[in-house]
Amino acid sequence: MEIDLQVRLASFNWLAEQINLLGDVLPRKLLEQGFEFQGQRIPLVAPQGIFKPQILDLPLSITTAPKGPYDDYFGKDNFLIYRYRGIDPNHRDNVGLRKVFELKRPLVYLHGIEPGKYLATYPVYIIEDNPGKLAFKIAVDDAIPAIEYADSIITRQVEEISDARHAYLTSTVKVRLYQRSFREKVLNAYKSQCTLCHLKHRELLDAAHIIPDNMPEGKSTIENGLSLCKLHHAAYDAFIIGITPDYVIKVRADILDEEDGPVLQHGLKGLHNKKIILPSLPKNFPSRDALDWRYRKFSRVV
Repeated sequence: MEIDLQVRLASFNWLAEQINLLGDVLPRKLLEQGFEFQGQRIPLVAPQGIFKPQILDLPLSITTAPKGPYDDYFGKDNFLIYRYRGIDPNHRDNVGLRKVFELKRPLVYLHGIEPGKYLATYPVYIIEDNPGKLAFKIAVDDAIPAIEYADSIITRQVEEISDARHAYLTSTVKVRLYQRSFREKVLNAYKSQCTLCHLKHRELLDAAHIIPDNMPEGKSTIENGLSLCKLHHAAYDAFIIGITPDYVIKVRADILDEEDGPVLQHGLKGLHNKKIILPSLPKNFPSRDALDWRYRKFSRVV
């Protein structure tokens, strides 16, 4: 296997390890550091959006910066529209991506959720080059086992990549972007702690919707979110715990009557009638209207 494909495969394997440890939103500093390959350091991100490490002749990754200058977006067909660098189709970065397209090589796509944090997606492929619109069309594919990486496999994939399955796979990235963006904003508003129990281990925290996001009113905004540890998120979703519009925690009556060890006593029953921890900025406080909507459902369960 040629060096280009070896490095791409190594980058996918390294990303898989980091995602298993940290989740698919990775810190920029980690991506800048990258991994070691044959004694050379291979970063995955740089100030420019189209990035080629020194060891390669062609770009390895493409990045959409949070609040960046380019309006990358998902089109009506659910594929990603990724803008050229600048307005010159013959800029070396655009030429490099065009060569990646011609050779059907996989890329890493990094989408900035917020400054310093990126959703990592791989492998992605360029399926169309449109110089008139100064844009490439990008599709996401399933991660392929290392043993299958060969030119013939990749060629076959790209020939089939415009089908509905790949449109669906790419659309899932858009959903993940919304979900991860919501999580990062809510956890940051609550200073990375559970609003009920003060737990500060970010990897054990979720951003919970007050009004579920499958409801018309359930927007993915900070004021419709709560930072909850996984135990209290599950308890909130199961209506074991409710929160009044005045930010008071209520535990369901039958749970209060139970006797079942320290987790129940301190993790649930001990929260009854206490107030939640609020964000430092009043504009990020949970919506009283949303809490009222949810608390009325809790009251009916009780």
